[in-house]
Amino acid sequence: MGSGHYFWAILYFASLCSASLANNAKINFREKEKKVLDQILGAGKYDARIRPSGINGTDNKATNVSVNMFLRSISKIDDYKMEYSVQLTFREQWTDERLKFDDIQGRLKYLTLTEANRVWMPDLFFSNEKEGHFHNIIMPNVYIRIFPNGSVLYSIRISLTLACPMNLKLYPLDRQICSLRMASYGWTTNDLVFLWKEGDPVQVVKNLHLPRFTLEKFLTDYCNSKTNTGEYSCLKVDLLFKREFSYYLIQIYIPCCMLVIVSWVSFWLDQGAVPARVSLGVTTLLTMATQTSGINASLPPVSYTKAIDVWTGVCLTFVFGALLEFALVNYASRSDRAADMHKENMKKKRRDLEQASLDAASDLLDTDSNATFAMKPLVRHPGDPLALEKRLQCEVHMQAPKRPNCCKTWLSKFPTRQCSRSKRIDVISRITFPLVFALFNLVYWSTYLFREEEDETF
Repeated sequence: MGSGHYFWAILYFASLCSASLANNAKINFREKEKKVLDQILGAGKYDARIRPSGINGTDNKATNVSVNMFLRSISKIDDYKMEYSVQLTFREQWTDERLKFDDIQGRLKYLTLTEANRVWMPDLFFSNEKEGHFHNIIMPNVYIRIFPNGSVLYSIRISLTLACPMNLKLYPLDRQICSLRMASYGWTTNDLVFLWKEGDPVQVVKNLHLPRFTLEKFLTDYCNSKTNTGEYSCLKVDLLFKREFSYYLIQIYIPCCMLVIVSWVSFWLDQGAVPARVSLGVTTLLTMATQTSGINASLPPVSYTKAIDVWTGVCLTFVFGALLEFALVNYASRSDRAADMHKENMKKKRRDLEQASLDAASDLLDTDSNATFAMKPLVRHPGDPLALEKRLQCEVHMQAPKRPNCCKTWLSKFPTRQCSRSKRIDVISRITFPLVFALFNLVYWSTYLFREEEDETF
């Protein structure tokens, strides 16, 4: 019985020792990470100024750096400054054989650092950057992971404002390509080469929202550059943005059409309503000019003509033409009144002359009432020349009517008397202005929409 108690006591003591050793092993595992970091990054053991060796440890080969990114948001695209702002998570990965370590039978997957200056870093910069900053709230949004095989992953969240040269000839029916360029600043292609990560190197957040644009697609490419100091590795991603036309349709095109149509109301007003027609024409002209200047204020001054310039210029011309039409109507009305006054004066003079002649004839009859006059017969003989002349006139009037002309028939509906010339101008303008404006719309939309489709296929 005593030996049995000793056996169980020894077994219980051994189990306690094994549990204590297990606990010590866990604590030593964290200490092992510290020892590994001190071992690979200790003083005199690692120099961050020296770039890693090439593939398979070859010193004469360039270091390959794999690049990928995640687009978190695109806050704005500025047409006036020709720039856009983007926030992204940028990642680089390369192999540094000096950072290899023992993973303790797979229990140590990777080491994490937050100090980028502890290891060698590629000298990448964004060539088309205007402004940029890191994010340090609550802690710096950056980490470095070192894997047992010496692979290094660098990830950082940054916000950039990048230049985006734009071609605004088709504005606002245009598409713009904005690029994000990354290149090495000091290392040539003999020492450092940037490569896109295989398999989806650029990722975009699913709920990406832009106020006036839509991100249609993006393309990755290489853009190595040669200078006097050598050839430098370069990567780029092209973002294709399509401008949302509904905003401009509501804010620009429909109001311009309404202003042009309102200017045509003056054609239906009486030609004598001078204050109403002048105020209507001047108001629409000033409103159209104000809207045109507001549109141009939001765009950069360029040397070519934009699609919106053609639209606003033609609409302004139509409004100005309606105002000039009233000036022409007013001039024609005054000319008609002057002609009517002249005719009335001539008729009055003619009546005065006739009255004077009648008065003179009555005076002669009064003074010579005994005089006799030869009366002409009421019935003419067949040989009489006057009867023959009357008969010929009747024959001319009874000739067969000529075939009517369509244009003359249409024009006959308009006032053709000399006194209604101003009214005829208004009637013709009621038909001419809408027809010409409709023809302009047909040409405008067919031209620019067709050019937009060509640009899309390209």
